[in-house]
Amino acid sequence: MPHGPDGDNRSPGTPVPGPGPFEHDLLALIPALRRYARSLTRSDAEGEDLLQDCLERSLANRSRWRGVNLKAWITTIMTNLHRNGYRSSHRRPTVAIDEAGDLSLPEAPHDPLERDRLVTALNMLSEENRAVLMLVVVEGYGYQEVADILNIPIGTVMSRLSRARQRLREQLALNNIISLRGPR
Repeated sequence: MPHGPDGDNRSPGTPVPGPGPFEHDLLALIPALRRYARSLTRSDAEGEDLLQDCLERSLANRSRWRGVNLKAWITTIMTNLHRNGYRSSHRRPTVAIDEAGDLSLPEAPHDPLERDRLVTALNMLSEENRAVLMLVVVEGYGYQEVADILNIPIGTVMSRLSRARQRLREQLALNNIISLRGPR
């Protein structure tokens, strides 16, 4: 059989099949995965690297997915990549500021002081508490899903979330950004 230009068994002119349901669902999850990766790494650049490694691992191991909850499965992969020493073993070479003259500056946020204070408050949380807070509050996972993703008891999820919210509330009150509703 003749080989196509990419070395496959399709004849020239035969259309390449489009992405399947797995890839389509994976693409839809990228914004949420990007937010979670950035919250884990505390860095845009390292978060992007973690996201790319997670997507690569997900695609390579898609045969292991049981077809139940793709978002939880991929978030677990990302969490495990980060836990398994991602920060220390995947450091990228850095460029001195003098050598980075041609790099453009990112677009300024709407209110840079408010954003900086919020980022600082989030970064003051422990890694464990921040991960739980991001998964529950930002990504919308239920407590049991977070417990499964992080492989911790559901009671630990609830206590970490409570501590994270309290610590964030205290930090933001100190900086007078917004008043957060307290427990009733």
